[in-house]
Order: sequence, then structure tokens, then C-alpha cells
Amino acid sequence: MKVTLFSKILVANRGEIACRIMRTAQKMGISVVAVYSEADANAPHVKLADEAVLLGPAASSESYLKADKVIEAALATGAEAIHPGYGFLSENAGFVEAVKKAGLVFIGPGLHAIRVMGDKIESKALAISAGVSCVPGTDGAVSTIEDAQAAAAEIGYPVMVKASAGGGGKGMRVIDDETQMAEGMRAAMTEARNAFGDDRVFIEKFVVSPRHIEIQVLADSHGNVVYLGERECSVQRRHQKVVEEAPSAFITDDTRKKMGEQAVQLARAVDYLSAGTVEFIVGADQDFYFLEMNTRLQVEHPVTEQVYGVDLVEWMIRIAAGDMLDIKQADIIPQGWSIEARLYAEDSERGFLPSIGQLMRYRQPVGEGVRCDTGVEEGSKISIYYDPMIAKLIATAPTREEAIDRLILALSHYQISGVSTNRQFLTAILADSDFRAGTMDTGFIADKFGDAFAPSMPADDQHICQMIGVAASHYVRAQARMNGLEAGAVSLVAQVVADEPVHYMLCWSSEAGSDLVSIGDTTLRITGQFNQPQSKHGFIYDGAVNEVPVAMQIIANDNFFTVSLYDKELKFRFYPEKFAPMLAYMPVDETGLSDALVAAPMPGLLTNIMVTVGDIVQAGQNVAIIEAMKMENTLTAGMKGRVVSIMPKIGDSLNVDDVIIELEAVGDDE
Repeated sequence: MKVTLFSKILVANRGEIACRIMRTAQKMGISVVAVYSEADANAPHVKLADEAVLLGPAASSESYLKADKVIEAALATGAEAIHPGYGFLSENAGFVEAVKKAGLVFIGPGLHAIRVMGDKIESKALAISAGVSCVPGTDGAVSTIEDAQAAAAEIGYPVMVKASAGGGGKGMRVIDDETQMAEGMRAAMTEARNAFGDDRVFIEKFVVSPRHIEIQVLADSHGNVVYLGERECSVQRRHQKVVEEAPSAFITDDTRKKMGEQAVQLARAVDYLSAGTVEFIVGADQDFYFLEMNTRLQVEHPVTEQVYGVDLVEWMIRIAAGDMLDIKQADIIPQGWSIEARLYAEDSERGFLPSIGQLMRYRQPVGEGVRCDTGVEEGSKISIYYDPMIAKLIATAPTREEAIDRLILALSHYQISGVSTNRQFLTAILADSDFRAGTMDTGFIADKFGDAFAPSMPADDQHICQMIGVAASHYVRAQARMNGLEAGAVSLVAQVVADEPVHYMLCWSSEAGSDLVSIGDTTLRITGQFNQPQSKHGFIYDGAVNEVPVAMQIIANDNFFTVSLYDKELKFRFYPEKFAPMLAYMPVDETGLSDALVAAPMPGLLTNIMVTVGDIVQAGQNVAIIEAMKMENTLTAGMKGRVVSIMPKIGDSLNVDDVIIELEAVGDDE
């Protein structure tokens, strides 16, 4: 069937997803219009577009969420259709209705599907009527603690409180027993109200040791619906996905078929159109239950595209133009394995809090089977106003093991400075033995890493020697260049920063295009190159050690080195061998605020102060709430003490480490 495609579309989004949609549209010969806020005036998605329209100030509520301004921009530029991407207005039924009233085409599902599937209570009722397996829960919203406790007692703890209009991990709390219900309900309702303007919540059974599996569907206006396998999305932190893959190492062919067929049943029941995702929770016995249907493109869609060879954005555009699917279910067979890691600007050592700043250096990895979807470039600013995701890094290979190794190596080549990132945390996930075995569930990150992650020293001498050896090659050659000499054989001692300093004696020499480093009984042959060796933001060693490919990120300051290898980090100094007897312990700098101070861990809005001056608080007691990026973050006291001062007031905007509450120590009898 031959259809006339749009000549111009507007992309109602920003960042990596806006760039992703624009590239496909332009490949199809379609002109694209970008919209942007004042903060995004120089953003990559604006530069990539054929035209761009300013919406308003930086805050999304004054720009990207202004439906009327988005529609005005489309009409003013002659766009025929609007692609919403994900987030913002993508699942807003009112926006879809307004788009159609304006005579424009919405590139996505119909109004009915968005309304029904956007309400978790309605969507669950429809799923049950369509014969889709659903998790036990309340038939509708609950508004009082008593009703919630009664429902939870009937369902059986643990349960989950979920926002009816929610998504993205917002407005959700796991409740282990009735004593947690009051606070869990309050927090979930507050987050839901702030994020979606709707504080209705419902209760459902929380499946123990669950896997989060989702099915990708495509449906056209001619009655054709297919499913494109599954995505494993179990590696989550605070209900937000971190690593995703296709296919799943857990799902059997029989389960895949049943889930896919039920996803198609649901899509037909709601008259679905375009790309959509049906999410399921799956128990250890492969029993599965419907969670929700996302009526939009998913963040993790690239892994499906890589494995099935389908451009989902292209099909969304074609379907919106009236095209008929030419994909038959029997022909949809996975080829290889694809894994995606979400790279965030966040400080993993401080509880994964958003990291705000400018990307002083930004170098993406490239290579066979490596895909990077991003919406930033060197010089871009990561601000408080938007999601802190920098990029999605995807690796595809014939097998799962090869895809994991390829993704680890790509992460090792990803060079970013100016903000903290979760790069090494992602590497730690991929290197974990349970992840590599495919035995993780949705509690994987909480169980393995807790509430924070800090790179640690390597536990084995092999990696320590590799890191010291590679750094020695750079150090010796740099010293020789500075002194106008040829690098010759050199003996050094490396003093490693640790609770007790560790010393490694080494000898460096050069031979036939490679460097040789001897450390004790270990001899390393180092071949490769140092990329951007003069940069104050660090550089990458890209090469091999004893013929094994390796990439290390290195920061050098005279004789002091910080070297990152996978999820490990090593700090050390080089000295000439003659100074070895005189080396003293190198102290580790102390960081952090006193336990007597409760400070803002991130930029945000102070929404609640739970204590007053003179109160006695206990260590770990909740004392304040700060809101950032529509998520509540509860701050606790670091010690037992009396509140002696409260610096800001509710409603104040705070920066990182702004002091909120000051405590003084009190005796055990107080």
C-alpha cells in the first residue's frame, strides 16, 4: 500500500529523543521543526532541526508542557503532524485532543487508547476483560489510610501503592506492613500530585523476586497488530530502569508467546494504533501479570530495533500517515543480543543525586555494534530543569556475553568531565556475576549496591599492576618530552593511596613499538595510544596489555595519577626509586559536611521541614524534604542532637550543600 508521507513534522520534545526522531524523519525525506526553551537555545536538537521555535523560559511548565504553544508552533511553521517523543506531553490526552482539533496529526495512538491506558485503574479493568493476566489489587482508587490498610490486608503484604496517572517510578511506594502505610500513602500521593496533577492511588500485590518484562507492539489502522519480542528491564533503581536488554535470558519461548499474544489482545481491545509497550511483572515460576501499557515510544526501544532490525520511529510516522504494516508475526525472529545502559549525570557516591554542570569534555565511544543515542555535546549544560540522562549507550553482538563485554569496553571509552556520572556504576552492574548469569530481579541494584556506589580499589594485583604500568608509560614519556630527552630504561616506585600506603617497585623500558613494565614477577607488554594526553580533564589509554584489549581513563597531575579501569579506581604517585626509603604515608583528604549539619544533597526546592528549633532528634530521623525533578527526597539527621537553627524556609530554592538545619550534641539522657 502506497501512502503519501508528511512533508514536515514538529517534534514536541528535547534532548536525545528529539534528536533520535529527527534523524529518522530526515532520513525519510521529512523536514523537522524543533521546539525549545530558553535554556536549550543552543542544544543539539535545535541545531539538528530544519526550523526551531522558542516556547518560553527554562522550566518545562513554562515551555515544553505548554500544549497551546507547541500547537501554535506547528501551525506557524506549516507542520502537518506532531511527534511527542516520550515524557512531557506524550501521554497527555488533552494535548492529543487539541492537536486533532487544530487539524494536525498526532504521531501516536488514538485519544481513547491514551485515556484508558493512562489510567491504571481503567487499564487494569480493560486488561481483565480482554483476558490478560493481572496482578491482584483494588478495583479503584483508595483515598484513606483505613481503606488502604483494609485492602492490603485482603491482598496480603507486601503491597505497592501506585499513582493512578503515574509512570517513570513516580508516585510509587512498596509497603511491607500496615505500620508503613500512612507515610507511604502520603509520599506517593504528594509525588503523584506534583508530577501528574492527580493524587489518586491504588493498591496492588507486590510480587516477590519479580522480573520486569515488557512486550513491544506495533498496530496500524488496518487491523494489523504484531509484537516484537520482549525486553528485560529488571535492573532498576527506585523503580526507574537503568539497564535493559533484548531478548530476556529468563523468558522461555512458551512464556514469550503467551505474553506476546496477550499484549496483542490488549492492543486490539483498546483499538491501539502506533508503537506501544505492554509491561508485565513476572515471577520466578514464569507466571506473569499485567502492569501497564505505555502509549508512547519507550526510552529503551533501541534494543528492540537492534535485535529485530525495525526502525520503530519510522513505523510510527508511517502508521500515522495511514501506511499498512508489512511485518508478519511469523517473520519476527530475534537476531543476536542487545543491551542498553542509561548514562546519567548523577553522583553515585552521594546516593545517585543529580549532578548539575557543564560538559567540559564529552567524547562518545564508537565501534562495531556500538550505538549511542544522545542529545548533548561538549559544552552542553546539565541543568536542574530536566531529566539528567546524558545518553543511552547500546551494544549489540551475536551473544549476550559478547554484548556485555562490548558494552563494558564502550563505557570504558566514554569520556565525560564537568559533571559526575554513573559510568562506573553501570560497569559494575554489567560485570556482576549474577547479571552475567541472567539471574537478576527488580531488587538487583538495592541488594547488590544499596543506596550508593563508589569505585573501589582493585582487589587483585593483576589489575593494580595493569593500571600502574599503563600510567608509568605515560609518566616516563611525558617526563622525557619535558626534558628534551629520549625515554630510556627507568626504575620507579608507585605509592598507592590506601588506608595503609602500598608501594610497588617497577622498571620501565621501550621495545619495538611497545613498552615493557616489570613489577615484581609480572611483566606487562603495553601497546596502544593515549588520547588527548594534554587535557586537564584527563585522557584515555586505548590499547592492550599483554595483547588483551583494555581502555583506562586517566587523570594526571604531575606525578599524581587517578586511573579508572572498569568499576575500579586507583590513586597513586610515582617517585624515582632512590626516594623509596623516604616515602611517607600519603594522607587521604577528608570530605563531607559534619553530622551536625543537615544540608541539601542536590539543587532543589525545600518543600517541608519536620522539626522546629529546640527539638531533640535521633540519628536517622526524617527532618526535611527537598524536591528536585519532581521527586521527593527525604533528608535525615546524621546524629542525635538538638535543633539550634533552621536556615532557610519552606519554598526556598537550595543549591548543593546549602545548610538547612544545624544540630548540637546532647547527652544520652535527653
